[in-house]
Amino acid sequence: MSDDKRAWQQRTELLLGTDKTERLRRAHVLVVGLGGVGAYAAEMICRAGVGRMTIVDADTVQPSNINRQLPATHSVLGRLKAEVLAERFRDINPELELTVLPVYLKDEAIPELLDSAKPDFIVDAIDTVAPKCYLIYHALQRGMKIVSSMGAGAKKDITQVRFADLWDTYHCGLSKAVRKRLQKMGMKRKLPVVFSTEQADANAVILVDDERNKKSTAGTVSYMPAVFGCYLAEYVIRKL
Repeated sequence: MSDDKRAWQQRTELLLGTDKTERLRRAHVLVVGLGGVGAYAAEMICRAGVGRMTIVDADTVQPSNINRQLPATHSVLGRLKAEVLAERFRDINPELELTVLPVYLKDEAIPELLDSAKPDFIVDAIDTVAPKCYLIYHALQRGMKIVSSMGAGAKKDITQVRFADLWDTYHCGLSKAVRKRLQKMGMKRKLPVVFSTEQADANAVILVDDERNKKSTAGTVSYMPAVFGCYLAEYVIRKL
């Protein structure tokens, strides 16, 4: 790539140095889940200059997404989040090698995806327990680098967001459910996660029957999922 085409990366290179920036350009990151957390993680990784990305999400943009999700605006309601973000990412980095998978990642498809994509790093931003645990299980089983997001819903205090090992988290219902499922699957390896030590606001959680694989939904505020996403991106960029 010519120096002119790389001008947009000058500030990153100034901070990280030439060697590390080049390492990012050679890296491949898989991001699964492009909701409130995953979309911000993916965009921050894209803006850091990662050369290859695979993004996975089957959902479309809905009005309830607009308060917090990066691809969600009124003009794109009903469109696939993965396709909306693909347009953004290619506009940010025209040289990006981008694979877009607008699919719901079922359990049996996860090993095939990991074996074919062979990513250097995986970002897990799935918000339903079964596919989340299958992704984590198969990634750890293969020795792949992965970082996972726990629950950002029903929480407001960004000063309580933390990195931790999954097995050391607390005050997080999603972490508890993931630990329980992974134990049943015979998996208890270390897993870096982003979580919040804040107690969830019980009044911000309601039962639902119209969302796929979800029994409840939590209230959210604009900045909280974005902070989780930035934490994930920072972890990936540092480790790469």
